[in-house]
Amino acid sequence: MNKKFFPYIRPERYPHRLCPGCGHGIIQGAVIRALSELELPLKDIVLVAGIGCAGNITNMYIKADTFHVTHGRPLAFATGIKIGNPKLNILVISGDGDLASIGGNHLIHAARRNIDFTVICANNFVYGTTGGQLASTTPLGAITSTTPQGNEEAPFDLCALVQAAGGSYVARCSVAQPQHLIRTIKKALAHKGFAFIDALSTCPVQFGRRNDLRTPAEMLMDLRKKSVSVEKASTLPKEELPGKFIIGEFCADLERTWSGYRES
Repeated sequence: MNKKFFPYIRPERYPHRLCPGCGHGIIQGAVIRALSELELPLKDIVLVAGIGCAGNITNMYIKADTFHVTHGRPLAFATGIKIGNPKLNILVISGDGDLASIGGNHLIHAARRNIDFTVICANNFVYGTTGGQLASTTPLGAITSTTPQGNEEAPFDLCALVQAAGGSYVARCSVAQPQHLIRTIKKALAHKGFAFIDALSTCPVQFGRRNDLRTPAEMLMDLRKKSVSVEKASTLPKEELPGKFIIGEFCADLERTWSGYRES
């Protein structure tokens, strides 16, 4: 590992406790690389994590002040921290169930207020920690522990939701393209306003094995195969888009920035 990453990690606590093949490890690596390449001072960084697999991305491994908070509430805590000290760089990392289901109302209002922090949704399409249940992002037809015949509910398009609610930077990446993920995290961290990244991740244990994707490599290849850039998607007929993941930037509103709730 490049030595410039060392100030941002706690090497004595590795290897991490994520399952083998979990895409959240790639997200963790991308976050560390983005922070180090931007050379953000550790004293100005606060990480906020929710309950679930994604909480392990920040908890114990990145050398910054970290809040590991109650289920569904990371954005509420992050809002309070930002109001208390607007100069801090706040990064929220949490799962799709924590952010979009249990904490969905907080997500909508944080985007509406365009609060100046970055949110990475580690989206593995399932409740990974608690048994592989159906999530609000589970693809149509996918098998989970609570939908053994296949999911019949349309999933949330989190990027469309956040953009409609008022987020001023919205993007989607996947762990199958880590360099793109690193570049996007750097842009989100530099953005002044509510920045949201839907980071598509892999869960071989709870999602893959139930959906004929039995190895981490198979999951990564499937994710790459189903990913389509925003530019390419705009040229395809609508009937070809179901089942695809549209990757790229959906909103980068540099005009709508966060001015804070008070003078800093």
